[in-house]
Amino acid sequence: MRKYLRFWALLVVIAGLGGILAGCNNVTQRANQDDTWSNVVKKKKVVVGLDDSFVPMGFRQKSGKLVGYDIDLARAVFKLYGVKVDFQSIDWSMNVTELHNGTIDLIWNGFSITPQRQKQVAFSDTYLNNDQVLVTLKKNHISSYQDMTGKVLGAQTGSSGANDIEAHPKLLKDRIKNHEAVTYDSFTNAFIDLNVGRIQGLLIDSTYANYYIKHQAHPEDYRVTVGSFPKEKFAVGMRKGDVTMRRKINAGLKRLAANGTLEKINQKWFGSNVDTPLLPQK
Repeated sequence: MRKYLRFWALLVVIAGLGGILAGCNNVTQRANQDDTWSNVVKKKKVVVGLDDSFVPMGFRQKSGKLVGYDIDLARAVFKLYGVKVDFQSIDWSMNVTELHNGTIDLIWNGFSITPQRQKQVAFSDTYLNNDQVLVTLKKNHISSYQDMTGKVLGAQTGSSGANDIEAHPKLLKDRIKNHEAVTYDSFTNAFIDLNVGRIQGLLIDSTYANYYIKHQAHPEDYRVTVGSFPKEKFAVGMRKGDVTMRRKINAGLKRLAANGTLEKINQKWFGSNVDTPLLPQK
């Protein structure tokens, strides 16, 4: 009797897993097929997912107000279509899952185009170029990737930097302590550990690093080292079925570049130190 009970219990578990897998497949299938632009226009609202600690792309001030480069850019694009942008803070490591299940409509938060991500989401045109840089404290005398040998490296979970560490192991992974980076839910926490010495280096987007260091009491304490990781392209991530959304966002970005709005947003957040393919390089 016990054997039969175990057998039936196993069948129930298998059936349950099958249902879960079928549900996941249905969600992904809808994400790849459904064009939701008509719903966005009808509701006059689109939901953008972001890590709200990613300065200067999207972050909360001490007052709690959400500000940033991507915040301004997203609002400017959708203002052209009479659509309000709602911003939803998410676990960055779950961004694609949140996109596919409909919790959010877009990932717009310094989201880099990678071959792995292109398998799961569609991307807008590139609006900003970015580098991965190694941030260290000058007092630790680390001025190259070679100097990280045996040292502890930090990165954000699910970030482009974390992906680059795995994709290009000879640059840093094979050198650092335990051949694994310490991962954090936000760069804010990673910088805390860097400042107190729990980690000796942090691989991070240059946009975040430059802004963060500039606003510290002693920016001269930090060193930023550019290595050999491939240059990254920031773009808006969306469901593959949202063909119309992609076309509207690309057209909106071009209009902002033409009417001077994009240059104003660039100047506000980066000054003249910005690399965007949407504007002619000076």
